[in-house]
Amino acid sequence: MAKVTISLDAELVVEVMVLAGVGSPQDAVELVVRDYIARGHRTEERTELTDRGLRDVTAAPQDPQG
Repeated sequence: MAKVTISLDAELVVEVMVLAGVGSPQDAVELVVRDYIARGHRTEERTELTDRGLRDVTAAPQDPQG
């Protein structure tokens, strides 16, 4: 997999390291990114089920108005 080098504020990275409980800035940021992606996939799964359920509902035809 290709690697990307970025610059981040040191205080931000230290806070992420503390919250993630890891000693490496690389590992801390990687954990945050992986968690963000996993959360997005979980959200997609939940909304997909809702969308599918709404599509499956058959609405009764309405009487013509006018």
